[in-house]
Amino acid sequence: MAYPPAVQSPPPRQPSVKVILASADVQRVVDRIAHQILEKTQGAENTVLLGIPTRGAPLARRLAARISTFEDVTVPVGVLDITLYRDDLRRHATRAVGPTQVPPGGIDGKRVVLVDDVLFSGRTVRAALDALNDVGRPASVQLAVLVDRGHRELPIRADYVGKNIPTSLAESVKVTLAETDGTDEVRLYGGAPS
Repeated sequence: MAYPPAVQSPPPRQPSVKVILASADVQRVVDRIAHQILEKTQGAENTVLLGIPTRGAPLARRLAARISTFEDVTVPVGVLDITLYRDDLRRHATRAVGPTQVPPGGIDGKRVVLVDDVLFSGRTVRAALDALNDVGRPASVQLAVLVDRGHRELPIRADYVGKNIPTSLAESVKVTLAETDGTDEVRLYGGAPS
């Protein structure tokens, strides 16, 4: 008795991956944001940069370094851990609480620029604003992001945006930085399979 040939299913289609910003592009974007901060803050006067871990912290340090290069101004840099302020702690695995490092001189009465890699729903920024209340009372708060991918769930917008990347909810944006991942790159995952 002969059996019919087995029907082979096609291999699963891989989600598409697109490089949005290569290493040189990331550097240009950081330079542009640094120039915008200088312009919008009268030479970064009375300004503090606070990076949101993980990738916002090295971005804040890079911005401070570029501002110093462009204008010979030292901008204090710190790190603002938001782990305990997130509204999704019950839904996701626990994360280790990181250090919050406030620059010498604090943030009271200063212009604080929060720095993060990707702006998506706005919930991370909301958590950062809550965490900021426990650290001090800034005169004003601004937001700088490397990538804005849209899909806000809260009324939050960035003051400084490196790149706007329109995305669908099925797509994801992954930022890698030399300090944390060994390379600078922004990739878009998902969407139409390749």
